[in-house]
Amino acid sequence: MALFVFAILMLMAPSSNAEWPPSPGYWPSSKFKTMNFYKGFRNLWGPQHQRIEQNALTIWLDRTSGSGFKSVAPFRSGYFGASIKLQPGYTAGVITAFYLSNNEAHPGFHDEVDIEFLGTTFGKPYTLQTNVYIRGSGDGQIIGREMKFHLWFDPTKDFHHYAILWTPKEIIFFVDDVPIRRYPRKSAETFPMRPMWLYGSIWDASSWATEDGKYKADYRYQPFVARYTNFKASGCTAYAPRWCHAVSASPYRSGGLSRQQYSAMRWVQTYHMVYNYCQDSKRDHRLTPECWS
Repeated sequence: MALFVFAILMLMAPSSNAEWPPSPGYWPSSKFKTMNFYKGFRNLWGPQHQRIEQNALTIWLDRTSGSGFKSVAPFRSGYFGASIKLQPGYTAGVITAFYLSNNEAHPGFHDEVDIEFLGTTFGKPYTLQTNVYIRGSGDGQIIGREMKFHLWFDPTKDFHHYAILWTPKEIIFFVDDVPIRRYPRKSAETFPMRPMWLYGSIWDASSWATEDGKYKADYRYQPFVARYTNFKASGCTAYAPRWCHAVSASPYRSGGLSRQQYSAMRWVQTYHMVYNYCQDSKRDHRLTPECWS
């Protein structure tokens, strides 16, 4: 009888394949050295809301300010990663970000590649938003290229590694070395090519961050804290010679993804993607020709 009950319970249990992604077979984060925060970055704003301990950075948002940091060097390609731990509980309206941008060099006409954690309300998961802006599509009339995910783990329980690979051919987003999105270069008009800096920040985006602004930041729950460590920034800086080759995040030096990495990415997009701008019928896709080209 006990054996029969055990068999029934095993049949009722969800498949492990539906709970955790298949192995990507390659772990790019292990291929790049960890960067000392003080050697690679500087405070950008909110210095009183930033603390570094044993190469782990804590930044926080309260009613008075948030905080941000920026890489010392601009890059024209590379692998950029950090291990991040988010705050549990009510975080609606709060954005924790790790991204590439040249907004300060090209105000009003900038490029940007985003990993953003959209804060949430009690009992609901964080949304990880990936986005790409090209030459001003993030300025004025916003033309975002968002893909959003609910993660297969609780990002408040421990540190997890989030990364962006940016080369002249593609942009790939990773979570714990699992590729979740690949954005290939299909034309010069739909791909960022100008040098960008690496940033991180926490800030109040109550007007849009959580369910399109339905839920705002509630400072009864302040401070809102984000922790970063294991910083990676490897590639060609803007000052590197022309022969500097873009790095790869796959077994192939030429870039792209392996068959096993593609399989892991398809699993994530099948089970955990909650929004794809190319599938949004309300969007004017004449402005995003990469969706159909």
